[in-house]
Amino acid sequence: MSNNDLLVKVENLYRYYDDHCAVQNLNFELRKGEILGFLGPNGAGKSTTMQILSGNLAPSTGQILINGVDILDEPKRAKANIGYLPEQPPLYIDLTVDEYLTYCAALNRLPRSKLQAARDLAKERCGLKDMGHKLIGNLSKGYRQRVGIAQAIIHSPAVVILDEPTVGLDPIQIREIRALIVELGQEHGVILSTHILPEVQTVCSRVQIIHKGRLVFNDTLTGLTQRMQSTSLMLACRQAPEQAVIKALPGVNDVQPLDNHHLRVHFNADSNPAEIVAAEVLKRGWGLLELTPEHKSLEQIFVDLTTADETGGATPLQERAA
Repeated sequence: MSNNDLLVKVENLYRYYDDHCAVQNLNFELRKGEILGFLGPNGAGKSTTMQILSGNLAPSTGQILINGVDILDEPKRAKANIGYLPEQPPLYIDLTVDEYLTYCAALNRLPRSKLQAARDLAKERCGLKDMGHKLIGNLSKGYRQRVGIAQAIIHSPAVVILDEPTVGLDPIQIREIRALIVELGQEHGVILSTHILPEVQTVCSRVQIIHKGRLVFNDTLTGLTQRMQSTSLMLACRQAPEQAVIKALPGVNDVQPLDNHHLRVHFNADSNPAEIVAAEVLKRGWGLLELTPEHKSLEQIFVDLTTADETGGATPLQERAA
């Protein structure tokens, strides 16, 4: 991708609350056509980062460029390139959908001659075409969320920031909002803050995990999928297998005993030794009962990154993801 596709560039971002560093040396980019999943446990600095990116909170130090515009030097111009849906959508429930979206279009300084066209397009994209006359207060939570997204995109911003957009929705509403996010990702750059891990795998093209204010994981969905591939085998035998024999086999990194008849066999992702292990077990007459790959889930990767490092040092996975 060319530099013309670069929509967000964050460099050396810090945010302090007195002596507490909520965001520490954050660096990342967002390009057109990307949907960036932004993950983190409670208190990790996720919401603080979202507020800084949307221009609602100033960083302590660092630089943020939105579509090439420095958000600190030219905040109005930079914010004109941002559409933001906070966790609690900023809706006026006593207005109709049309009244509210017209108001939002005016807030975003759209010319009067373009207000209706912008409103109608946002409604069409968000599945609100027949909802214009309805009071927002009478809408379901799913449709209110759609209205919140419509206000975020009504001025066709380059960057759309969505903070927990599917929280509290039923399964059908969640599928509809996720489909809408995927569609938005085709024309915009989207930052999706969420704690729903399957949502990341469903809609995102890139994943970032923040922990204690630090970015500990940053990779494409393809890279994430590779990390989730099996790197261990569960081996069960009728007779107790000899650990030293299995560990000495080509491609095997380590062997972890689970009980007298079960071993966990660790290996590099690019050299699965399952066939060699099976052949050795059969050769020695140990009686092969089970030889199955163990896959690491996104949840396990998330837990490893956000619980294994309590001292501030990077784990090997963190170092590779940096």
